[in-house]
Amino acid sequence: MDELNGKLIACQILITGLIARVANEQRDPLRFLTDFRDEIKAVVSGVNIAGMDSTDRVRAVAQKTVDELFSLMKPPSSD
Repeated sequence: MDELNGKLIACQILITGLIARVANEQRDPLRFLTDFRDEIKAVVSGVNIAGMDSTDRVRAVAQKTVDELFSLMKPPSSD
């Protein structure tokens, strides 16, 4: 289980870096990040999760993960 958690954390860091890199190339990085976050949250809310009786907990964890990923990103530098 620790190995799986480590891989998930590494994947989250990789995705966060990729999103930040793309955002830095945008004219308005903060708006891009806000729009992207909202799109990801909409996907999490609407994705079909099969094989479970109650998907509320899975969705809540996924939403929390999205919030954590975006909270890791610092505001754009003034340089």
